[in-house]
Amino acid sequence: MIAAVQRVCRASVSVDGELVSEIGTGLLVLLGVSVTDTAEDAAWLAKKIAGLRMFRAPEGEPERSVLETGGEVLAVSQFTLLGNCRKGRRPSFTRAAPGPEAEALYEDFCARLRELGVPVGTGRFGAMMEVSLLNDGPYTLLVESPAGRSILTRSGESQ
Repeated sequence: MIAAVQRVCRASVSVDGELVSEIGTGLLVLLGVSVTDTAEDAAWLAKKIAGLRMFRAPEGEPERSVLETGGEVLAVSQFTLLGNCRKGRRPSFTRAAPGPEAEALYEDFCARLRELGVPVGTGRFGAMMEVSLLNDGPYTLLVESPAGRSILTRSGESQ
């Protein structure tokens, strides 16, 4: 799994003009699920993101996690994070998990965050979504699960 994690003042997702979910201060997580990902990757990534020190302490340094600040997460499935752009001009998405498998792991990831105590809003899996956000920073990290790293850095592919 790969996640683009953005610290936000607020974020929302809409489908066909209808507000699906919104959060206040917290993290917008764009999540890509690869063909090699498992429930263990979902658990690992949820724990990692819940504990990332991305929020400022009173001293001004990023010393606090979304759990410690009482922040929220808006998790949006985004298979395009797994697009391979190394050859040609059209991205290849062969590394992205098929819809049913990706949706199950996306839901598992969200459930794991909730189990850790993080309030989670979601997008609508497979829909064309409009994501709005107000970045705080900006502060954006790419976080990959162990299986995600192996799929993204597979040897033998031309760079």
